[in-house]
Amino acid sequence: MFRYVLTDRRVLILLFLINLFGTIYGFYWYKYQLAITPSKFLIFVPDSPTASMFFTIFLLFFIFKRNVPYIEALALITLFKYGVWAVVMNLLTLYIDGSLSPQGYMLILSHGLMAVEGVLFARFYKIELKHLVVASIWTLHNDVIDYVFGMMPVYHSLTDYMSGIGYFTFWLSVVSIFIAYQLTIKRQHRYKAFTSRID
Repeated sequence: MFRYVLTDRRVLILLFLINLFGTIYGFYWYKYQLAITPSKFLIFVPDSPTASMFFTIFLLFFIFKRNVPYIEALALITLFKYGVWAVVMNLLTLYIDGSLSPQGYMLILSHGLMAVEGVLFARFYKIELKHLVVASIWTLHNDVIDYVFGMMPVYHSLTDYMSGIGYFTFWLSVVSIFIAYQLTIKRQHRYKAFTSRID
């Protein structure tokens, strides 16, 4: 039943529209930071909307029963990473400031769902090791751009904690890559081993 729901064309179209509008809003949310970002770093600044953009592209192809493995690998890793990252950063802001704006609570909910939806569709991805390697390089390189070149998302309350946040973000990237490996390549290996024993 769960697999049927996730492959229902109406559900997929609804998810596509939600993620499309969420992606557009996400890029809009970054407009002030993008306005002062050097052009060579622009692609690396809006982390969450870029992640949701990858997933939106995946959904578009999946609706027509097509796979785009490089996009799928990027979507899985970055959706989980930046979904969890935004939840943690907003909770940290709540802890430091003692309060959080309605927008902050909205970000916790929307980014938590981002992390979940990327994992839910993992069974449908056609990711191989080469796809995972490229997505991993992108993800870790993004961390370098963010925390070496100072292009990380702006959370004014957290400015004094950037070194610790950068360290946390690096290991979150590693965990996200590991989870992506377990949910796709490792899972495929287990399935093949299981079916070979049956045969």
